[in-house]
Amino acid sequence: MANTVQCVVLKTESDAMDAPPHPGELGQRIFENVSKAGWKIWLERLTTIINENGLNTADTKNLELIEKHMVGFFFGEGDFGQAPAGFQAGGGGGGGGKK
Repeated sequence: MANTVQCVVLKTESDAMDAPPHPGELGQRIFENVSKAGWKIWLERLTTIINENGLNTADTKNLELIEKHMVGFFFGEGDFGQAPAGFQAGGGGGGGGKK
């Protein structure tokens, strides 16, 4: 039986990740509270954050900003991690129409 975690993203029990996805205490906290599927959702949000802010993941200051977004996205702490104002996820699910 696979390990599970009560995922803070999905708000349900789901398959746990195999290892912490990020170094340090934050990575361990995410590992203990976020599922594989929840992490995948984060990676989609991270792509948006990088593109919207023109971030370079090789820049230490940009990594610090990304970590602030992680904490906000996963744990609702601070002012970061939410989708940009007016952003609507594309998903190709055929929802159609503009709001």
